[in-house]
Amino acid sequence: MKRSRDMEKRSEINSAIEELSLLAIVKPGGNHETAHIPTKPFLSLCYMVLQVLDKIGPTMAVLRQDIHQNIKRLEMMHELNPSMNSNLVEILKSEASKGNARKRFSCSKAFLWLTRSLDFSSALLHALEIDPKKNMEQIVQESYDATLSPWHGWISSAAFRVAIKLVPDSQTFMDLLKERDENSDTLKEQMQILVSLFVPFLEDVHCILKVYNLDRIKSS
Repeated sequence: MKRSRDMEKRSEINSAIEELSLLAIVKPGGNHETAHIPTKPFLSLCYMVLQVLDKIGPTMAVLRQDIHQNIKRLEMMHELNPSMNSNLVEILKSEASKGNARKRFSCSKAFLWLTRSLDFSSALLHALEIDPKKNMEQIVQESYDATLSPWHGWISSAAFRVAIKLVPDSQTFMDLLKERDENSDTLKEQMQILVSLFVPFLEDVHCILKVYNLDRIKSS
């Protein structure tokens, strides 16, 4: 409870840094097939990222809904058997062995799309950290094109093109991400730390997705 209260006092960026700092992927012998990704900390990270995307406003409504649904799907699986489903890789392995991984509402697909949402968030924060004065609509569009667009169908892509017109300017977004009395330089440093943690973590996750042949799946 104390940790939860402490996180409520922090910015979404600092909370995400804390979650990601604790989220170690264990790979015995460097083997991704026997890796361990703790389910609950991963979902906590996704919740933090969800709060960051909320700052962008209505533009992220569709993406936010997808993230929330995928989090809930994995939470439900974890609650069915907290001991057995404490490792996301074991969930992937189980669904793959049963031939369920590619089904529409599989946990494997939920994990895949949450990972891609983290890719988008990392790309967006990286671009903003490099150039805080860059046009926010351009940042969101470029981040989307580099991460989610290759896997989205035309309906999702069309909805995104319409919604992107509603993004706030970059300075407003930066102000929303700050803690009280935090200056812009400190926020930039925090964003840089978060992105530096995201990059190796996401590289490992994508290796795991590739092991289970999930990395090339597109939205239906």
